[in-house]
Amino acid sequence: MDSFKIVAFTLAEEEYGFDIKNVQSIERVQQITRVPNAPNYVKGVINLRGNVTPVIDLRSKLNFEHTDNTDDTRVIITKYDDLELGFIVDQTKDVLDVLSKDIESASSIASNSEIFEGIAKINGRLIILLKLEELVKTSTN
Repeated sequence: MDSFKIVAFTLAEEEYGFDIKNVQSIERVQQITRVPNAPNYVKGVINLRGNVTPVIDLRSKLNFEHTDNTDDTRVIITKYDDLELGFIVDQTKDVLDVLSKDIESASSIASNSEIFEGIAKINGRLIILLKLEELVKTSTN
Protein backbone atom coordinates (compact mmCIF):
# COMPACT_ATOMS: atom_id res chain seq x y z
CA MET A 1 0.00 0.00 0.00
CA ASP A 2 1.39 3.42 -0.97
CA SER A 3 2.06 5.65 2.00
CA PHE A 4 4.20 8.63 2.85
CA LYS A 5 4.89 10.85 5.85
CA ILE A 6 3.76 14.42 6.31
CA VAL A 7 4.58 17.18 8.77
CA ALA A 8 1.21 18.46 10.01
CA PHE A 9 0.84 22.08 11.08
CA THR A 10 -1.91 24.60 11.78
CA LEU A 11 -2.79 27.84 10.06
CA ALA A 12 -5.89 29.79 11.04
CA GLU A 13 -7.34 26.88 13.05
CA GLU A 14 -7.05 24.43 10.11
CA GLU A 15 -4.57 21.59 9.70
CA TYR A 16 -2.20 21.47 6.74
CA GLY A 17 0.65 19.23 5.77
CA PHE A 18 3.88 19.11 3.76
CA ASP A 19 5.42 15.88 2.48
CA ILE A 20 8.27 15.21 4.91
CA LYS A 21 10.71 14.45 2.09
CA ASN A 22 10.81 18.23 1.42
CA VAL A 23 11.17 19.31 5.06
CA GLN A 24 14.70 20.09 6.24
CA SER A 25 13.94 21.29 9.77
CA ILE A 26 11.50 23.13 12.00
CA GLU A 27 12.83 26.28 13.63
CA ARG A 28 11.69 28.88 16.11
CA VAL A 29 11.08 32.29 14.58
CA GLN A 30 14.29 34.29 14.63
CA GLN A 31 15.41 37.70 13.42
CA ILE A 32 14.09 38.19 9.87
CA THR A 33 15.81 40.72 7.62
CA ARG A 34 13.32 42.49 5.38
CA VAL A 35 13.89 42.55 1.63
CA PRO A 36 12.91 45.77 -0.22
CA ASN A 37 10.20 45.50 -2.89
CA ALA A 38 9.38 41.89 -2.00
CA PRO A 39 5.75 40.69 -2.24
CA ASN A 40 3.81 41.16 1.02
CA TYR A 41 3.93 37.43 1.84
CA VAL A 42 7.75 37.39 1.72
CA LYS A 43 8.73 38.33 5.26
CA GLY A 44 12.42 38.54 4.39
CA VAL A 45 15.46 36.32 4.85
CA ILE A 46 17.09 34.57 7.79
CA ASN A 47 20.63 33.36 8.31
CA LEU A 48 20.17 29.67 9.00
CA ARG A 49 23.44 27.88 9.73
CA GLY A 50 25.27 30.12 7.27
CA ASN A 51 22.63 29.94 4.53
CA VAL A 52 20.49 32.92 3.57
CA THR A 53 16.97 31.47 3.50
CA PRO A 54 13.90 33.36 2.23
CA VAL A 55 10.94 33.24 4.63
CA ILE A 56 7.33 33.16 3.40
CA ASP A 57 4.39 33.99 5.67
CA LEU A 58 2.06 31.12 4.72
CA ARG A 59 -0.93 32.97 6.24
CA SER A 60 -0.37 35.88 3.84
CA LYS A 61 0.38 33.56 0.93
CA LEU A 62 -2.96 31.79 1.41
CA ASN A 63 -4.83 35.07 2.03
CA PHE A 64 -5.59 34.47 5.70
CA GLU A 65 -5.93 37.23 8.26
CA HIS A 66 -2.61 38.34 9.79
CA THR A 67 -1.88 37.41 13.40
CA ASP A 68 1.11 38.13 15.58
CA ASN A 69 3.63 35.38 16.22
CA THR A 70 3.22 33.37 19.42
CA ASP A 71 5.45 30.96 21.35
CA ASP A 72 4.01 28.21 19.12
CA THR A 73 4.83 29.94 15.80
CA ARG A 74 7.42 28.01 13.80
CA VAL A 75 9.30 28.26 10.52
CA ILE A 76 9.25 25.05 8.50
CA ILE A 77 12.44 24.95 6.44
CA THR A 78 11.81 23.19 3.15
CA LYS A 79 13.96 22.29 0.20
CA TYR A 80 12.72 21.86 -3.34
CA ASP A 81 15.29 21.30 -6.08
CA ASP A 82 18.11 23.61 -4.96
CA LEU A 83 15.86 26.18 -3.34
CA GLU A 84 15.58 26.39 0.43
CA LEU A 85 12.54 28.29 1.72
CA GLY A 86 11.11 28.83 5.18
CA PHE A 87 7.34 28.94 5.75
CA ILE A 88 5.93 30.62 8.87
CA VAL A 89 3.10 28.55 10.37
CA ASP A 90 0.99 29.00 13.50
CA GLN A 91 2.07 25.73 15.10
CA THR A 92 3.62 22.43 14.08
CA LYS A 93 1.65 19.39 15.21
CA ASP A 94 3.14 16.00 14.38
CA VAL A 95 4.54 13.69 11.74
CA LEU A 96 1.90 11.37 10.33
CA ASP A 97 1.75 8.43 7.94
CA VAL A 98 -0.70 9.02 5.10
CA LEU A 99 -2.06 6.26 2.91
CA SER A 100 -2.69 7.25 -0.70
CA LYS A 101 -6.19 5.76 -0.49
CA ASP A 102 -7.04 8.22 2.30
CA ILE A 103 -6.54 11.33 0.13
CA GLU A 104 -9.44 13.13 -1.53
CA SER A 105 -8.75 15.11 -4.70
CA ALA A 106 -8.15 18.85 -4.32
CA SER A 107 -10.10 19.78 -7.44
CA SER A 108 -13.37 19.19 -5.64
CA ILE A 109 -12.56 21.74 -2.92
CA ALA A 110 -10.82 24.69 -4.51
CA SER A 111 -10.78 26.45 -7.83
CA ASN A 112 -7.10 27.33 -7.43
CA SER A 113 -6.30 23.72 -6.65
CA GLU A 114 -2.80 23.83 -8.14
CA ILE A 115 -1.26 24.45 -4.69
CA PHE A 116 -3.35 21.74 -3.01
CA GLU A 117 -2.36 18.08 -3.24
CA GLY A 118 -5.61 16.95 -1.65
CA ILE A 119 -7.19 16.36 1.73
CA ALA A 120 -5.94 13.53 3.88
CA LYS A 121 -8.38 11.80 6.23
CA ILE A 122 -6.40 10.48 9.19
CA ASN A 123 -8.03 9.24 12.39
CA GLY A 124 -10.98 11.62 12.03
CA ARG A 125 -8.75 14.58 11.16
CA LEU A 126 -8.88 16.41 7.84
CA ILE A 127 -5.46 17.69 6.77
CA ILE A 128 -5.07 19.83 3.66
CA LEU A 129 -1.93 18.73 1.83
CA LEU A 130 0.01 21.51 0.13
CA LYS A 131 2.15 21.07 -3.00
CA LEU A 132 5.50 22.54 -2.13
CA GLU A 133 6.60 22.78 -5.77
CA GLU A 134 3.61 25.02 -6.58
CA LEU A 135 4.14 27.18 -3.48
CA VAL A 136 7.81 27.57 -4.46
CA LYS A 137 6.88 28.49 -8.06
CA THR A 138 4.35 31.10 -7.00
CA SER A 139 6.66 32.45 -4.28
CA THR A 140 9.67 32.98 -6.50
CA ASN A 141 7.92 34.53 -9.51
